[in-house]
Amino acid sequence: MPQFIAISDPDDPRVAAYRDIRERDLVGRQGLFVAEGETVLRAFVRDAPGRVQSLLIDPRRRDKLDEVFAGLGETTPVYLVEQAVLDAVAGFHLHRGVLAIGEKAPEVSPDALLAGLAETALVMVLCGIANHDNLGGIYRNAAAFGVDAVLLDSDCCDPLYRKAIRVSVGAALSVPTAVLARGEDIAGLLERHGFAALALSPSAGQTLAELKTPARCAVLLGAEGPGLSAELMARARTVGIPMAGGFDSLNVATTSGIVLHHLRFTGR
Repeated sequence: MPQFIAISDPDDPRVAAYRDIRERDLVGRQGLFVAEGETVLRAFVRDAPGRVQSLLIDPRRRDKLDEVFAGLGETTPVYLVEQAVLDAVAGFHLHRGVLAIGEKAPEVSPDALLAGLAETALVMVLCGIANHDNLGGIYRNAAAFGVDAVLLDSDCCDPLYRKAIRVSVGAALSVPTAVLARGEDIAGLLERHGFAALALSPSAGQTLAELKTPARCAVLLGAEGPGLSAELMARARTVGIPMAGGFDSLNVATTSGIVLHHLRFTGR
């Protein structure tokens, strides 16, 4: 079992990493991140217990987390902090009452990540997804439909931002991810590793229902509004989702769920 330590002073240096969460999330945490809520914490401890640095919890939630504690190392501190003190540390009312500080996984290059995948693999390439809710929703769908890896371009927001992790229900902590260099040739990278690039577009000539899933398949999604670049679209196979009443746009996270479900279960 981990070490349980009661904290009554919000200025206690042992909980400094949890202080002023919102402001510090915006500027990054030098290789660390904050996970929030029981569901996320369970996923984190299940998938990467060695990267859990510490926990900060309301003592009233302790009895619900026995299986989480059992997965932690003996030296991992669990700070027990009453709600009022917890709010003072975080800088706002934290009604979920559970926080964790984690270490980010070692970075891997996109080339190395793709090279290590099986002959049959499904990946997602995200371009300009700067909304944390959308990014978290995409990661949740990625985990649900067995995506093997996610590649993010340099304009995407951080999937380990607290809100993105929470929306992903912890999936952002477990789906293998690599970040593309600015200006990297995405189409060329996918071609080198034998991936068929599928770009979602309302103007595509082929519908999703007509698509058979390639053995190595990369789904390309862009931000709502600007979408994918014309250059990238020109080097990919464009696919559309038919909609009623002349409507031509879906939320990008919703789109990801529809596409991934088809590729995993319908297009085989």
